[in-house]
Amino acid sequence: TQLREEGREKTLTGSHVSLTTGSQETSCFPEVRTYDFPFPCRDLIGSGSDRKPNALVQVAVIDPREQYLVSHACTEIVEGSRDPLFLTGVTFPPEYPASPETLVKLTVYDVRDKARDNVSKPLRGEGSSFLGSVTFSVSDLLRSKDDQLTLNLRSSDGVLAVGTVLVSRVNMGEMEEGDMDHITADVQQAQKCTLVCESSQGTQNDKDNSPLTGAVFKNPVCKVYKFQTVDSKWMLVREQMEECTLSFSIPRQLLHLYIQEDMRRIQELRDLGELSPHWDNLRKEVIGRYGQVIAAYQETLAELNKITGPSFKPSCSKAQRYLEFIPINLHTQRMRVTCPRQTDAFYDVITVGAPAAHFQGFKGGGLQRLLSRHEAEKKSTAYQCIYYSPEHTAKAQEVLHSVGHLQPLISGLADQLLQAAQQHSMAGLREALKNLAGKTEQFVHALKDELVKSALLALHAAQPGYVTKNQNQTLPGHQDSPVAPLKRQDSIPCHKEYDEEEWDRVWADVAKSLNCVIAMVDKLQEQEPINNNQEQPIPKQVLADVITSHNPGKRDWREQLCPLVVRLKECVAEVVVRARRAMTFVLLQEAACSIPQGLFLKQRRDVVFSQALAALACGFVMRLYAGMEDKGFLRQLHLVGLVAQFESLLSTYSEEIGMLEDMEVGISDLHRVAFKITLAKTDNPCDLQPVVIGRRDHYTVEVPLPQLAFQTLPHEIKEGKALQVYPVLFNVGINEQQTIADRFGDISLQERINQRNFEILDSYYKSLSLPCFQTQTDLKDLLETLGQNVVTKKRKNVEILWLAGTICRRLNGIRFTSCKSAKDRTSMSVTLEQCALLRDEHQLNKDYFIRALDCMRREGCRIENVQKNIKCRKYAFNMLQLMAFPKIYRPPEGTYGKVDS
Repeated sequence: TQLREEGREKTLTGSHVSLTTGSQETSCFPEVRTYDFPFPCRDLIGSGSDRKPNALVQVAVIDPREQYLVSHACTEIVEGSRDPLFLTGVTFPPEYPASPETLVKLTVYDVRDKARDNVSKPLRGEGSSFLGSVTFSVSDLLRSKDDQLTLNLRSSDGVLAVGTVLVSRVNMGEMEEGDMDHITADVQQAQKCTLVCESSQGTQNDKDNSPLTGAVFKNPVCKVYKFQTVDSKWMLVREQMEECTLSFSIPRQLLHLYIQEDMRRIQELRDLGELSPHWDNLRKEVIGRYGQVIAAYQETLAELNKITGPSFKPSCSKAQRYLEFIPINLHTQRMRVTCPRQTDAFYDVITVGAPAAHFQGFKGGGLQRLLSRHEAEKKSTAYQCIYYSPEHTAKAQEVLHSVGHLQPLISGLADQLLQAAQQHSMAGLREALKNLAGKTEQFVHALKDELVKSALLALHAAQPGYVTKNQNQTLPGHQDSPVAPLKRQDSIPCHKEYDEEEWDRVWADVAKSLNCVIAMVDKLQEQEPINNNQEQPIPKQVLADVITSHNPGKRDWREQLCPLVVRLKECVAEVVVRARRAMTFVLLQEAACSIPQGLFLKQRRDVVFSQALAALACGFVMRLYAGMEDKGFLRQLHLVGLVAQFESLLSTYSEEIGMLEDMEVGISDLHRVAFKITLAKTDNPCDLQPVVIGRRDHYTVEVPLPQLAFQTLPHEIKEGKALQVYPVLFNVGINEQQTIADRFGDISLQERINQRNFEILDSYYKSLSLPCFQTQTDLKDLLETLGQNVVTKKRKNVEILWLAGTICRRLNGIRFTSCKSAKDRTSMSVTLEQCALLRDEHQLNKDYFIRALDCMRREGCRIENVQKNIKCRKYAFNMLQLMAFPKIYRPPEGTYGKVDS
């Protein structure tokens, strides 16, 4: 029967095929109920009398409602063996229409040409020949005694028996030693093919079926494998790859915030008031540029809001304009390992294309180089503006944020003070006053900076009619001509003609006003002798002269305090207006000095940061969901924070240098991000989506959790403590372009990145005071070895990546792996890491290491990722390229070729 293809090939894994039926329960990783079929075959007869077959098993499904075969998936090819033991299996996703009446057909082929394009879908006459087949129903298996079926493989005419298949059922996560021994025993029987059916129902402790909803992770693809351990037992391994809704939701939110922030900046520039012609023209030009950026962002946001469908951006779309804020090929991947009499182990990694501005290109390099060059040009060129250093610009943004944050807090606390006075509550009065005094002191401290004072002087000089001491010398830039040259000033200007003490008096009035309030509360307390000994005295405030002239008498407390509180609010408001105008003037200079290149760089930085933040948020949510029951992890999370380790395989040659320079800045900018856990309004998936708030100098990602999950968190996290993440980046190029760079180019960028980020990682480790880490002597040894490797001159030293990844996992961190598109080199790295974990942590038999590696690369989740991206099951390598790869990073024969990626 000719098989009808419907593009639904999903998974394969080792010597087993797994059939997955849907589940009504939702989770952070949607439940995937699988039937896993491992089947070692015996005494297969090849197409030639003396030739041993290259065996492959194809799985097809007969839907009883449709009455036709649908080719679903197949195993890997086992070459030259009459007794092949397959390691891969097949998984049907939850949405697949499987039922007890569904028929499963297993067909064994002898594949003669494994390099052909359609090797995973062999049909007779197309490089393969039929050996035998068998059909069974799901209900047959479910009703069978001891959950086992013994079936005969039949020839094409249905007469000859060409082997036997034993189908048995094993629950993922519930493997007993007896199950493993049983499988091993059956393999030894001649003329038998063991088919083990693995059924994952999920338990309360199953992380793949946690009570958290699947609002963030979508479209799972599963693969299942069985590998032999050093003691001849068997382990069951599942890969699960998913898309993440944050690929689009985080960039959409950031674009909205970018637009809001730039619109506020325009309004602040307009609020500067009347300026001389020169400065007014600069302001108009800056406002115009901001308007262009806003219009472009609004257009992009409108296009993104139209997109429906998959929750990832394929690699072939990396240079599309409207998708430039979206991370490339962002997926989660989890490996679950089940061994006899052991708790299941889980290993997670986020795969994403390097955060980079592909649409804008890399002709002039990436962000790191462009920003350095631009800053040097600002210092050496005579712009028509005042030069402020990046530190001054950052300070101006910090002051703007501080006054904007503290003013409403002071106002609210002042109102609380009046409310306590109205209630005649001395305890409430004292508590409100304590909080008010603390916030007001923070406010005053934030403004005690020379930058604010000097910027006010400069702003005064930029207003019409300002002249210097020499009345005959008009300040350059204030003539009638808007293009009059202004001598660049490398330091903040100081104009003697302006009353420099005015600003000191203004913000000192805030302190005086507060002191008046304190003095009044003291007087009121003198009228309340009862319980005075129980009151906590407020420390002496030496902010201004203590006011003692008020005689409150027996008037109402609120009536006596109200004028003083109103005066405090007025003083704070006046300071805010002046400080905001001064800092806006500083940012005007920065923007004017940067036109037009500076705003282009800001857009590029926005693009790269958007991709990086989407990946980080995805990784944080995945790590949080996995660690909800780990008290040690949650304690580490709120006490210290988490490491987010990005592994990059980009070369330091040609365009990829620019990508790496973009990525370096994007990952570094993630230090401006904190996370908070919030209580979700409802358990609806829409209310469980992470929310981004803040502005460019600092963002907070709020992660909602359902009430049941939220209640289990430590008190500090529930109270909204900001959770820190420490991003680190390690890069080692492995392709043929890196060979050229190593021999003839410059690898200093890679060396600098690895050295700098090792220092960050080492500093994070030293900050850990938790006993569980201090007792891990091997962790300290790993760090020392990593430190030695990053300073060693060695080509393609991939040990740096292996060590950094191991350290990250030991530190409960978040693992990321990237290359240009997270499709080809990333797949080689992820599969290598998984097999290394099976070898080092689960005693994978050394004779199975390369087979396991080839199985995962040929039939695992990563080849499915390639299919999703380019609609072709081939890695984008050629033979010449692979000759330059480290051997352990080369895919198996027949899985690579020239494709459009």
